[in-house]
Amino acid sequence: MKKGIAVFSIIALVITLFTTGCGTFVESGSKTRTIKVANYFAENHPQNVALREKFKPMVEKNSKGTLKVEIYANSKLGAEKEFYDGVRNGTIEMGIPGMIMQSDIPRMAIPELPFLFKDWKHAKSVLTGPLGEEIAKDVESKHGVKVLAWSANGFRMVSSNKPIVKMEDFKGFRLRMPNIPNYIALGKSWGANVTPLPISEVFTALEQKVVDGQENPIATLRASGWYEVQKYVLESRHMFSPNVYVINVNFWKNLTPEQQKVVEEAAKVAAEYEWELLEKSEAADKKFLEEKGLKFTTPNEQFLKQMTAAAQPIYEDFYKKNPDLRELVEKIKSEAE
Repeated sequence: MKKGIAVFSIIALVITLFTTGCGTFVESGSKTRTIKVANYFAENHPQNVALREKFKPMVEKNSKGTLKVEIYANSKLGAEKEFYDGVRNGTIEMGIPGMIMQSDIPRMAIPELPFLFKDWKHAKSVLTGPLGEEIAKDVESKHGVKVLAWSANGFRMVSSNKPIVKMEDFKGFRLRMPNIPNYIALGKSWGANVTPLPISEVFTALEQKVVDGQENPIATLRASGWYEVQKYVLESRHMFSPNVYVINVNFWKNLTPEQQKVVEEAAKVAAEYEWELLEKSEAADKKFLEEKGLKFTTPNEQFLKQMTAAAQPIYEDFYKKNPDLRELVEKIKSEAE
């Protein structure tokens, strides 16, 4: 009798283990995976609007609940370098950085060469087309992140606490710029004293007059509230800044093909929506800022030519270091014609 009970117990244990194993397999195959998406934009910036209205609902619905999206705006998971490093090492699944990777990947410096893009149409056609793929082709192999889509930050302008209407006004001007070589070289070429700071420190630096001004698209000027501590805007449009949706490659490879398709499609839809929102918002942002008392100045032809000419050595230095990329830059320029 005892032997029978023992055999029955063993059989029951085996069945239990098998069932548990099967249960674990089913559970692991259908468990919800969380995608944290980090960026440095304010909550109401078009980047985060697009993430909330398009990317998150599309991913969660189309993955049938197997993927959950958490959006971390306004540098909540660290400044740009910190969250981008997080995506690279896998502690953060996704991010929307700018061209911070350009110090290691010269191709990614190309979009932010000064006065490269003629207008929104030119920038979008290049970055969302085959040339954009060519620019980003080294990112995955060198940094371990996959580029899902190109989005827009916009044409950059200089905000200041004094009018800037000629080149001489840059002399001694303390200009906050990102800690990226192209930017720093551009500011110095104009005669400004460049102060590199992360975007999270800009408001305080402006408020405490550590710097006299900064340069960013006016959507960022509005969304970040810097208009509270600035008086003037120079519509220099000196550089177009894009962003990229990037995802950790190891995380990506561990998604099912169906999940990969859902994430990639949602990224492209959200990025497309963000382009649309940002371009349309430029006029509204200008009106809002003017109503807040900011005065806009459009550089005259002479001033614009001087700013452009001062920036040309940046191209020559870039070609000297990367002679193989001259042809790609020329292709981009020709797209504007």
